[in-house]
Amino acid sequence: MPRHHHLDPHVFHNTLGAHSPANTNHPGDTITVETIDAHGYDANDTRRAPEPNPMSGPIALDGAEPGDALGVSIVDIALTRNTGWTRSSLAHNVVDPAYVPTLPDRAKSTWSIDRTTRRVSPQDPPASLAGWSLPCDPMIGCFGVAPAGDEAISTATSGPHGGNMDWRGFKPGTTVWFPVAVPGALFFLGDGHALQGDGEISGTGVETSCLMTVTLSLRKRWPIAWPRGEDGNGRFTVGNARPLDQALQHATTEMSRWLAEDGHDGVAISHILGQAVRYEIANVYDPAYTVICRLPAGII
Repeated sequence: MPRHHHLDPHVFHNTLGAHSPANTNHPGDTITVETIDAHGYDANDTRRAPEPNPMSGPIALDGAEPGDALGVSIVDIALTRNTGWTRSSLAHNVVDPAYVPTLPDRAKSTWSIDRTTRRVSPQDPPASLAGWSLPCDPMIGCFGVAPAGDEAISTATSGPHGGNMDWRGFKPGTTVWFPVAVPGALFFLGDGHALQGDGEISGTGVETSCLMTVTLSLRKRWPIAWPRGEDGNGRFTVGNARPLDQALQHATTEMSRWLAEDGHDGVAISHILGQAVRYEIANVYDPAYTVICRLPAGII
């Protein structure tokens, strides 16, 4: 019978790899995990771990083996602190090189998080933004499974195993599937954001601590190559790489494979994707960029 677990980690990881499990779940179990922010600060604003993006976990899933897929249904992301932080400048790589000298210093900016009204605002805003705020839209910045080949990959980047993808679509109501590469899958999560725009173009979202609740499932003998998922808007695939066109290629290829599994031949796939595909730029700041290939609901 499915159970609900709670994990308050004492050890955090700056790599996704074959670390000792902090918890073991069975398919169908739900787990609520305490996470700390990208610089390692917890709900009490106490530093618990070094940056970048210290992860909670890993959580082992009983019965998961290489060639399977781990399903992660995001149930809830509760903000646990009244502050977050961003950077005060756009990232240098998202503007024309000639424009970079005009940018302000990339200082750390503190934001207020009103957990009652669910709005965020900079604590020391420029005059033009006095009284300005935005609605919270919590998301997971970094999550995934241990990669293949005994690798331990930095939480600053991403790959077929997931990792630091920073897509604002990774929020409650979304289910993501990761390719299992090691026994137990070894699932990590963290790097919560109260809000973030597309691309993470300032290099951060509103970084803060969270309670993340997910339900884990297992699909046996489903050897996917890149993360796949579904939400209320349809299905999507994820490509992580640099340059940006390679991330798009990975995401498009994975969607093509998915459609082929559904019985569509190459011509049908061309017709479907050629006329109905949508792309989202999830992250253009980290070492590997992330592109989402989306097929809207109701197309097929």
